[in-house]
Amino acid sequence: MKFGHFDDARKEYVINTPKTPYPWINYLGSEQFFGLVSNTGGGYCFYRDARLRRLTRYRYNNIPLDNGGRYYYIHDQGDYWTPGWMPVKRDLDFYECRHGLGYTSITGERNGLRVKQLQFVPLGFTGEVHQLTVSNVSNAPKEAKLFSFIEFCLWNANDDMTNFQRNLSTGEVEVKGSVIYHKTEYRERRDHYAFFSVNTDIDGFDTDRDSFLGAYNGLDTPAVVAEGNSGNSVASGWSPIASHGINISLQPGEEKTFVFVLGYVENPEEEKWESPGIINKTRAQAMIDQFTTDEGVNQAMAELASYWDGLLSKYTLKGPDDKLNRMVNIWNPYQCMVTFNMSRSASYFESGIGRGMGFRDSNQDLLGFVHQIPERARERIIDIASTQFEDGSAYHQYQPLTKKGNNEVGSGFNDDPLWLILGTAAYIKESGDYSILDEQVPFDSNPDNTATLFEHLKRSFFHVIHNLGPHGLPLIGRADWNDCLNLNCFSKEPGESFQTTANIEGRVAESVFIAGLFVFVGPDYVELCKRRGLHQEAEEAQAHIETMRKTTLEHGFDGDWFLRAYDHYGNKIGSKENEEGKIFIEPQGFCVMAGIGVEEGLAAKALKSVEEHLETDYGIILQTPPYSKYYLNLGEISSYPPGYKENAGIFCHNNPWVMIAETVLGNGDRAFELYRKIAPAYLEEISEIHRMEPYVYAQMIAGRDAVHHGEAKNSWLTGTAAWNYIAITQSILGIQADFDGLRIDPCIPKDWNGFSIVREFRGNTFSITISNPNGVSKGVASLTVDGKALEGHTIPVSGSGGSYQVEVVLG
Repeated sequence: MKFGHFDDARKEYVINTPKTPYPWINYLGSEQFFGLVSNTGGGYCFYRDARLRRLTRYRYNNIPLDNGGRYYYIHDQGDYWTPGWMPVKRDLDFYECRHGLGYTSITGERNGLRVKQLQFVPLGFTGEVHQLTVSNVSNAPKEAKLFSFIEFCLWNANDDMTNFQRNLSTGEVEVKGSVIYHKTEYRERRDHYAFFSVNTDIDGFDTDRDSFLGAYNGLDTPAVVAEGNSGNSVASGWSPIASHGINISLQPGEEKTFVFVLGYVENPEEEKWESPGIINKTRAQAMIDQFTTDEGVNQAMAELASYWDGLLSKYTLKGPDDKLNRMVNIWNPYQCMVTFNMSRSASYFESGIGRGMGFRDSNQDLLGFVHQIPERARERIIDIASTQFEDGSAYHQYQPLTKKGNNEVGSGFNDDPLWLILGTAAYIKESGDYSILDEQVPFDSNPDNTATLFEHLKRSFFHVIHNLGPHGLPLIGRADWNDCLNLNCFSKEPGESFQTTANIEGRVAESVFIAGLFVFVGPDYVELCKRRGLHQEAEEAQAHIETMRKTTLEHGFDGDWFLRAYDHYGNKIGSKENEEGKIFIEPQGFCVMAGIGVEEGLAAKALKSVEEHLETDYGIILQTPPYSKYYLNLGEISSYPPGYKENAGIFCHNNPWVMIAETVLGNGDRAFELYRKIAPAYLEEISEIHRMEPYVYAQMIAGRDAVHHGEAKNSWLTGTAAWNYIAITQSILGIQADFDGLRIDPCIPKDWNGFSIVREFRGNTFSITISNPNGVSKGVASLTVDGKALEGHTIPVSGSGGSYQVEVVLG
């Protein structure tokens, strides 16, 4: 069942009912200011950090679902409603939500009034712009009243929800003209405030929540809206809000447009005050002045469209079907960019409070967007590396505002360091910029203790070698990629963190996954050593890689598939010897991606085992059989009910590892079959089962052992976005940046006749046509550039800024 449709020409997803199976959201902002907005107007916004600079309040896990946002109420002769349906939930004569690239428009109509609510964050702007167009589509004059509404958060989202003995006494606002200023805590240590303005004279306002709603009312029945008159309330303590009241007169066919700005301002310490107790509004006024007319809105929207067109033009596909084209050209790279901006910090499943930017997460995320804005990838790599410790380990997360490691989550996730090598190599392959390796980067964010980025990479590589277990496999530490496989935790205490608790210390538990990752990432480190003239170090590193390859085959293969790990007692995990959790997906994907067991035929056996034991109609589950009880030696993975999350759920993040592994063996049909199973555009017809947005990936889909098999959770912010983009663009379609140029090596379904791609790379534009006259999956028979034949698969690239015609024939 579908709840909308793709509008590919406008790069939008169009939702035609507010009653989607779950709120379907979009993201506003691409630089420093961000917002989340649902198809009914729910959500919130923040400056840089969703925990520490939250502008508007949002209550997660709320009842009714998705209750709270930026709302506009219409009072029409005693009848009141909202264009996004929520929170009033009056029936609408027409409803439409269009989620586009960095903007959302919601249109609602009732009793002859139509309201279009456009929301976006302009480029270079620290705030949201809301353009509200009110139209009289009836044949009679209309007298109506418009009420805006936002609820201010008191900056620190965690403190805002917990510290009521203080917070219910600190709320402060100012009102000047048509602008409401939120200045809670500005009197003391803060140098920032928020404001909410409209570009017209107002007929009233409210800044006190209880006065606007009525003490025991909800957002669905605000007293001010029901009565049709603003109360001109001024918040003092209690809960500050911002609401403008505007009287509207419209003749038949007439429309009026209003521009609201919800903004964030920082003032230098010496410029905080206009006069005693009165905030300096100069910067706010400058922001407001940009959007006094519709022309300002139109220009900013055009700039935003141009920005996204520029990003998405870096890789464009004309392929065999529309669903694939829209995923590759629009929605997957868009999600990659949003995920880069947010890491795992703020979605409808991540509150923005408990998690910041992930060390592992952000390195993986940049793989999916590095071709769009390499310079931002460079900046992110430096930020990530700055939280590394001298021994090569790292904080697992850091806060985006402070860029310092998050002590609450801690360190000791032993796969983390290797992702820094992968991310840095991806940046260099894309940009050709080796100078990043010479950047001086702090350890533990200490500017007095620095080393080159290359030295950080070296310590990442040798962190594995210095932390090997009894079998010569890497020690797992607190966890590896699977945060819920906690082999050193042994927690019996309810509520105790599986990720930060180690009740039994030991250097025994080993990870076969980290072994596969090490062999996969290691060659990039070796190549960087060579290019710096460090040939002896390169040879030493290569020897470690070969040893790990042999060790993995000797101690990490279980006959038909790769083991997952060894636990604290040295017992196998992910083995035929286990009653539950006999086979896991992660090592099958990464070990084969690394080429382990390919020559011996063991890689093919491992992938066949995935197909036989782990594959379902909705994707590949993480492990099987699921854990039916809590295992003290395994930790959080066994705490979930069967079929959910890491306990035999379909963890979409690691499905593309198997897709890529299949291309290593040349199985193009199989790789694309797996791709279609979890790509959201292919799931649109089963939205009532899938529930999440049909335009972006979810982290998890319930596995076959779950009550609701096929139901997704945790959409938007997931490494699934980057890895599926890599799987389709680099491994299946086969266009991959490499150190010496652009590598062309597709692995496609045999029945594809061909496809074409335009790829911008290091200042050049390559128009690539790939034909498949012989119906093969893999193998380049010929490669020509501007009619000149090339040997091999790689097009050497110079920064000439030229345009090149590339013809590739498979065979």
